This record gives sequence, C-alpha cells and structure tokens, in this order.
Amino acid sequence: MTRTSDTPAAWDERTQLTTFLDYARDTALAKCEGISEENARKALLPHSPLMTVSGLINHLRWVEYYWFRVVFLGEEDEGPWTEEDPDREMRVAVDFPLPQLLDEYAAHSARHRDLVAAHSLDTRAARPVRDGLKVDLRWILHHLVEETARHNGHLDILREMLDGSTGS
Repeated sequence: MTRTSDTPAAWDERTQLTTFLDYARDTALAKCEGISEENARKALLPHSPLMTVSGLINHLRWVEYYWFRVVFLGEEDEGPWTEEDPDREMRVAVDFPLPQLLDEYAAHSARHRDLVAAHSLDTRAARPVRDGLKVDLRWILHHLVEETARHNGHLDILREMLDGSTGS
C-alpha cells in the first residue's frame, strides 16, 4: 500500500499529488479486503440506497474515467450513466462480483497513472467543466484526491456497519 507517513523532506508537486491519490486508491481497495459478496452489495442507509461497497468502488473507477478520459483527453463519454440515471454506475455495480470491480478499478488506475506521468500538470483539459473553464491536470488530481478520500470515509462507515471492520 502506498503510504504518506514516510514523507521525505521535499517532494515535488507531482510526487505529492500522485502519492496522495495512490494512497487514497490503495485505501479504497484495502477497505474491501475480506468482505463477502453479500455484504459488498448491501445498502444500509435508508436515504442512500445506492451507497454500497460495490457501488462506491464502481463509482471511483468511473469518476477517474470521466475526469481523465472525457474531460482531460476529450474522449467520447462512454460511461454507464444517463441523463435519466446519473448515478447508474452505482446502481449496476451490484450486478458484478466485487473482485471484478476491484480489478477494473486497479487496472484503470494504472492506466491513468501512466497518463498523468505523460503530461505536464499545467496541461489544460480538452473539455471545459460546468462553468466553461478548462481546468488543468493539477486541478483534476486535487479533485480526485478529495473525491476518493471522501468516499473512503463512506467505505469506513459501511464496513463497520456491515461486519465491524475498522482501520486502514
């Protein structure tokens, strides 16, 4: 697992951003270790029926896809969501085995790691975000660190509610 506690005296900005994103990714994967298929698919929150361990992992995989492939590179959006069902990636996750979702998330993360290494942090996205601004790769990395860390908190809560697991 990538750790952020063994921080050298001086890391450059790219190393800081990619290390924190890798740490957050690794934490999400660690939160899923040893969970049963049944528990991975359980929705425990009455007002958030899509919030399952499987749904969160699939969401993280597709969030990275969207920001790196669609926004940054400008590729066609082939995500599972629709205007009628904007959270579909979380809904359909329960139809797939958790190991498959974890493998897909790890594989996509590796491809995105290579993409980040090949571009300057100052490179602007091909597509604008909602306000018309074309963010740079640096902004996207900051956003993904925040997004992944926030969902790791959700995974923490779900795991403790499901089977009492805490830590990592």
